[in-house]
Formats: sequence, C-alpha cells, structure tokens
Amino acid sequence: MSNYRRANFAGGYYFFTAVTYNRREIFVNSNARQCLRKAWRKTRDRHPFDVIAMCLLPEHIHCIWHLPESDCDFSTRWRLIKRYFTIGYIDSGGKELKQSNSRKCKGEKGIWQRRFWEHHIRDQRDLQNHVDYIHYNPLKHNLVKTLEDWPWSTYHKFVKQGFYKHRVLKDFDGNFGENFAE
Repeated sequence: MSNYRRANFAGGYYFFTAVTYNRREIFVNSNARQCLRKAWRKTRDRHPFDVIAMCLLPEHIHCIWHLPESDCDFSTRWRLIKRYFTIGYIDSGGKELKQSNSRKCKGEKGIWQRRFWEHHIRDQRDLQNHVDYIHYNPLKHNLVKTLEDWPWSTYHKFVKQGFYKHRVLKDFDGNFGENFAE
C-alpha cells in the first residue's frame, strides 16, 4: 500500500487529470460528453467549486478548480463526478470495458481509471503554467492544428477575456508557437 498523501488546502486551487479506463476514447462520443456535463453539474450543485480552466480530450480531462474557502474535499467531488457519469453513461447505452477480478470485487466499472492526479497550485506563475498546459493539450496530442479548432476547452473563453492578448502560448519543448492573440 502506498503512503501517498493528497494535498488538502481549504480554498485552494488545484490542477487535476482524470483518465478513462485503459485510456479508452469515450469522450469522442457526444452522448458521453453530455453525461459528463450532467455529472459535473450535479456534483457542483451539491459540492460547489469554480472551474478556472478545463480541456476535455478523447480519453482524459485536465482542469483547475478553486474550492470554497472552508473546503478542501476534492476527492468526494471526483468520486461523485465519476459515479454520476458512469451511471448515466451506462444507462444511456454506453458500454464499459472488461476489467480485472480485483476491480469487479470492488464493484468498479470499466469506465474510469482508479483515482486521479492532483497538484496544488502554489502561486500565480504555477497557475498560469497549468492553464497554458491545459489549453495546449489538444496540440500536444496532435488532435488539431490550431487551438481554435478544439471545441472542448476553456481556451476560447480565455481568448475572449483577453488572457492571451500580448502573450505567447509556448509548447513544452521550450519552443514558442504562434501568437494566439493575433
């Protein structure tokens, strides 16, 4: 058993990655995206959080959340999102993958990988770097030629709000890409 301990800063900003089981490309399906949207809203209604940035890719999701000042329980939120999504997805005709006996014994479905990855955002620079990482992801995975072509991202909202005006979004090899404000 690992000794991993999650960060727990009430009111904190967190970067997350959640991945589908065996990296199955579920989110290319509009039904799956709709089920995720419903699960997300249902969870936020019961356990509020602000979404700072997000990008939905075929088999994973990256996002940054800001939790309420008195709350650090992001694990419950992810558990509920995954649960509500799984129930809604399977009920709407979505199929799960076969899983191991260990997963079956724990009552897990073949939809999501166990757990999720989280990182506590330390400061403004860390936040900016993670927002850029989230928005750059469709290019990183060669899903589109320009960020404007990926519809399931808060990138478009950031552009409208002038976030990328006078900034260059760089790739993570240290090379600068095109200026997205132009």
